Amino acid sequence: MDKLVLALLGIIYILGTCSAEFTPADNYLVNCGSMVDATVSGRVFVADNSQSVVLTSPQTQSIAANTSLDSVLSFDNAVLYQTARIFTAPSSYSFKMKSSGRHFVRLYFFPFRYQSYDLAKAKFKVSTEDVVLLDNFTMPSNSSPVVREYSLNITREMLILTFVPEGNTSSFVNAIEVISVPDYLIANSAQLLHPIGQYLGLETQPLQTFYRINVGGPKITAENDTLTRTWLTDQSFIQNPAVAHPVTSQGNLNYQKGGATREDAPDSVYNTAMRLTNGSSVSNMTWRFNVDGRSSYLIRFHFCDIASTSSHLLIFNSYVDNWSASNNLDLSEQVLGVLAVPWYVDFVLQSSDPSGKLTVSIGPSGLGNVAPDGILNGLEIMKMNISTGSVYVVKPPSASKRQLPIILGSVLGGICAVIIAIVLCVIVRRKTAKKKKPQTPLTSRPSSSWTPLSLNGLSFLSTGTRTTSRTSHTSGTNSDTSYRIPFVVLLEATNHFDEQMVIGVGGFGKVYRAVLQDSSKVAVKRGNQKSHQGIREFRTEIELLSGLRHRHLVSLIGYCDEHSEMILVYEYMEKGTLKSHLYGSDQPPLSWKKRLEICIGSARGLHYLHTGFAKSIIHRDVKSANILLDENLMAKVSDFGLSKTGPELDQTHVSTAVKGSFGYLDPEYFRRQKLTDKSDVYSFGVVLLEVICARPVIDPTLPRDMINLAEWGIKWQKRGELDQIIDKRISGTIRPEALRKFGETIEKCLAEYGVERPTMGDVLWNLEFVLQLQEAGPDMSHINSMNHISGLHPNTQRISTLEISTTDESLLVDYSQMSASNAFSQLMNTEGR
Repeated sequence: MDKLVLALLGIIYILGTCSAEFTPADNYLVNCGSMVDATVSGRVFVADNSQSVVLTSPQTQSIAANTSLDSVLSFDNAVLYQTARIFTAPSSYSFKMKSSGRHFVRLYFFPFRYQSYDLAKAKFKVSTEDVVLLDNFTMPSNSSPVVREYSLNITREMLILTFVPEGNTSSFVNAIEVISVPDYLIANSAQLLHPIGQYLGLETQPLQTFYRINVGGPKITAENDTLTRTWLTDQSFIQNPAVAHPVTSQGNLNYQKGGATREDAPDSVYNTAMRLTNGSSVSNMTWRFNVDGRSSYLIRFHFCDIASTSSHLLIFNSYVDNWSASNNLDLSEQVLGVLAVPWYVDFVLQSSDPSGKLTVSIGPSGLGNVAPDGILNGLEIMKMNISTGSVYVVKPPSASKRQLPIILGSVLGGICAVIIAIVLCVIVRRKTAKKKKPQTPLTSRPSSSWTPLSLNGLSFLSTGTRTTSRTSHTSGTNSDTSYRIPFVVLLEATNHFDEQMVIGVGGFGKVYRAVLQDSSKVAVKRGNQKSHQGIREFRTEIELLSGLRHRHLVSLIGYCDEHSEMILVYEYMEKGTLKSHLYGSDQPPLSWKKRLEICIGSARGLHYLHTGFAKSIIHRDVKSANILLDENLMAKVSDFGLSKTGPELDQTHVSTAVKGSFGYLDPEYFRRQKLTDKSDVYSFGVVLLEVICARPVIDPTLPRDMINLAEWGIKWQKRGELDQIIDKRISGTIRPEALRKFGETIEKCLAEYGVERPTMGDVLWNLEFVLQLQEAGPDMSHINSMNHISGLHPNTQRISTLEISTTDESLLVDYSQMSASNAFSQLMNTEGR
């Protein structure tokens, strides 16, 4: 009986530790330039003229090329290299994404001659909407196939791969793969090798696979990997094979919950390894790889102790280049003393040897009571900063254009049906006289400027084709009916809009604390009919927020447009505005770390607005009063009534009337009425200054040079004396390194011209690094320049003085000749709307 119980427990353990095979939501395999599908190792690559692939060549016809099968038979996946798609002008493939997150994008290239095209001489760029994958790419001279694999965090609904010929050449591609992979495949952090510390931000980092090695084992092809990866052998990379020998295990691997899975590496990687050969004078076993010495790399070591007979016997060191990665690494400590447990560890090397060589070594421990030993099962080297130029995008025609004939037919048919119906109605009316209904009294008609909305089938702002799926996901319908809340429900929830329930007043109207019938707390913003903000802001808020869901954006619960009302209902933010925690209230002061976390959360929300959709969304009213805090002090950006969609692909800005809050307004936008997402970056820079100084952005009671926080603060920052004006309540808690980096970030955000400012993604990166500096030891002070905001391209042009001087003079304000009372009579309300 005992043996039976033990056997059952063993079966349960094995079932519990074996991970289910991953099924990708997106799995596009394209046989480019072919009219027929191709099957490779059980996977079907569809012809690129199939309905699942959108091929766009707006300027010229693309060319389907082919070569003889004999010329490619010696290569893996030979059938894919028999055909190619050639482009003589910028063209693209488009793939509709079913899921967001990590995806493998693989591009297959093999140069051959076709008519007058010599693909070996092709030179071109390949980019998505967010990152350049290849720039000035040419094929190597050995005429062998090349496969480029990328790991991209895709958040758009459509992935567009654009191929751009350089000069008078062409571009081409033989095959394409776009496959979703688990998000956990790349964690957000890794160990920094030099200087020692933690590297953050990997979750969104685009990566290019440079090497994937099955150390000590055979080559692994796509059919033997759950994520269809290829693992090469280490034979051509190991430098001193005499000091190492391969080891193999036939036993079962002990996958642990929370540890490595078969998606991280297949069993064949963890069941084989190279191990140091025992001897009195054992040296390190070393592998050498050709890389781009100017780039940074994510390096993943795969370990599994398949060699020891008991735990805590295998202790060794690992190195990358001349830097120590793991010192006296005891695998048993990492896996709770169990043998044959797959485990991996990630490191970031900021730059390699300038000669373009990267070495990885395993060597014996320096501990005196430990036998010289060491093991390595697998190795992955991924290039991090892969983008070297500007993106180029050829967008596919919209669905509406592709379906134009169908739409025209439907419209014409509908018109005919309407005409017939009208004729019949006229005939019936003439036969049957009907009494006229009395008109509605004038007093009961709604105000012309406050007409109740009927928004069924909302056309959400800027979200393009993405909106439909997002709306369906969040509300279950493409209409807005799930968002509409009856007026009587809100009357009851606010106790008939009791003044005691008011928690704020803004330009739009009063905000009430309320409790709905299901006991959920909400904030109810009731429009003031005397307000200058009306139907447009109301509609914008609904259309935008009902299509957005992000943990750092305030969620719209619903709205009400009955009885000429304009009421918006949001999730309730327990701790109020960021502004109220900085100054002007009796709220307890926030710690420096909490302020940093709030800034990071706000930056994440704004970064999502700028990059999460086909066209960016510009908030246009970023300020501390519009950053709200929940019960855990997590930040959420609110108030989207002034938001605008970003410029079209071929434009640099949106021309629009100036709106926003004085003190936070981008001066370039104020002068030229040209709005970009860099306008939000400027406003956020003012918020950062407000956070560290804890004073209003505009204070007319102060001396003249201190009235405007942005102008005053940037003078101190440029003198390197920002520490002289920071909030005294936190001044003793800020590390000098963190303050320096925070000040640099503010200075970049507040640059006079938008082209000189960083993107919100760069700002987010730097704020996370400031937090890293704040929490790390003193040695983090020597972190090099890789960790600050990316420098601008040297060819970046400033806007000329002439261009500025010829703008509308009514927008320019001469403060030198203006009294304080005159100047501040123009200010907009800086409270939350």
